[in-house]
Amino acid sequence: MNATPADRATTAAAMATTSAGRPATVRAASEGSAKLQGMAGSQRRRTQAERSETMRRRILDAAVDVLAAKGYAGFRTADVAELAGVSRGAQTHHFPSKDELVVAVVEHVFARTAELGRQRAAELGRKRSRGVKSTDEAIQALITDSQEFFFSELFLIALDLAIQRRMQQPGDANPVTQISAASRLPVEASWLAALVESGVPAPVAEDLLWLTISIVRGLAVRRLWQHDAPRFKRLFKLWRTMIARYLDTLDDNGKTS
Repeated sequence: MNATPADRATTAAAMATTSAGRPATVRAASEGSAKLQGMAGSQRRRTQAERSETMRRRILDAAVDVLAAKGYAGFRTADVAELAGVSRGAQTHHFPSKDELVVAVVEHVFARTAELGRQRAAELGRKRSRGVKSTDEAIQALITDSQEFFFSELFLIALDLAIQRRMQQPGDANPVTQISAASRLPVEASWLAALVESGVPAPVAEDLLWLTISIVRGLAVRRLWQHDAPRFKRLFKLWRTMIARYLDTLDDNGKTS
């Protein structure tokens, strides 16, 4: 069924709004990639593989905006092709079906946020090498990183897809669950190391990591019916205070003194 001019206008407006709010990690990665490709293109002719990858990224970036604006139910591949400025044939060459494109979008976004998480944990390591050592700073950085990931609209969409098992074939593993584990578990390992190196006793570091991530994720889901940003900020500060007081009760072996 062909979209009417009114439909196209509505989609374009939604996409324009969503593009500005696209996860910062995806925007930065896309803009940086475009600049590098432009510089490379001025020096030499790109190969077919490079042109194909550029096309693939254009489609993925457009799909991020469409999925964030309309959700899975309203996601139409025709809207993606129009926003990306590519033909339907070019799109189906890279992503033959709607579900394959959605899975690729989830993987695309999760990979970018995972890379940002690892960079933040590494930055704490660089600060420690300069003599800066603060457990509270490490917890705050972990909260910031977790909030950027879990408070994104794409996370809520991925959560819905995983719960509803919309893209899972009978007998197969859920692709969204697999992507989540592959992208987030290495990030958690980086943050665990950062917490230990910041002074959190190793025996309790993983428990604090799990609790912190779970608190952020729980408040992210609460946004579905009550988005109270000032309260969220206050609760995160309260959690940091609770951690500091708890750590003060531990000895060097992580036991309550």
